[in-house]
Amino acid sequence: MDHINFLNIGFLDILDIVLVAVLLFYIFKLIRGTAAINIFIGIAIIYLIWKLTQALEMELLSDILGKFLGGGFIALIIVFQQEIRKFLLMVGSTNIASKKGLLKHLKFFRTELVANNQIDDIVSFCYEMSKIKTGVLIVLKRNNSLEFVKMTGDTMRIQVNKPILKSIFYKNSPLHDGAIIIEDDTITATRVILPIENSIEIPAHFGLRHRAGLGISTQTDALALIVSEESGQISYMNNGAFILFEDSTELTELIKDDLT
Repeated sequence: MDHINFLNIGFLDILDIVLVAVLLFYIFKLIRGTAAINIFIGIAIIYLIWKLTQALEMELLSDILGKFLGGGFIALIIVFQQEIRKFLLMVGSTNIASKKGLLKHLKFFRTELVANNQIDDIVSFCYEMSKIKTGVLIVLKRNNSLEFVKMTGDTMRIQVNKPILKSIFYKNSPLHDGAIIIEDDTITATRVILPIENSIEIPAHFGLRHRAGLGISTQTDALALIVSEESGQISYMNNGAFILFEDSTELTELIKDDLT
């Protein structure tokens, strides 16, 4: 009896599988928590059905699904334009060529972007501002460059701590308006003007701070923390999605997880 070799897998096959897995992982990270995830799942289901109809030689249905998938490339670009933009920003980010190199994009090689104690200070500060209804907009940089928004504000180089944050967002402070950018444990810009996101539906009581937070989180992979000046409500923005928080511990753990 002839021996049938079912697993003739070489190095390139393994590399191919790993690269596809990494690509799918980053696509999932980009669209996680957004409406695009449902569209992506729908496309994946249609693709699997198409492959099944090919295997079963269902020629008519296979032909229809094949034309649908083949001609849907332009439609995918339109539907996923924000996600594609973020992906290209990530790939072309100057951070990839930085001293930390490409390995920092893999979770098991990463170092903390913001120290744990400073995240504690940031969240604690937001909850203090929430109690006195003082507006706050903080942007936490991850991988994508934020130079295009930093140039709209004042360049700084200040170590993050609660007294500094209080002095910046004190209502009579000249630095109060706009957002601050935090990267590598340092406040690198204040009074920053962020892009406004108008295409995402938000609650009626949300204002320009929330739309600005959504704008930076849809155009880059940055995180945004907002304290509403009207209600004192704390909002957390990531990948174009927002979460309202009342529990400081839960928010702290989420930020630490997203920054590592």
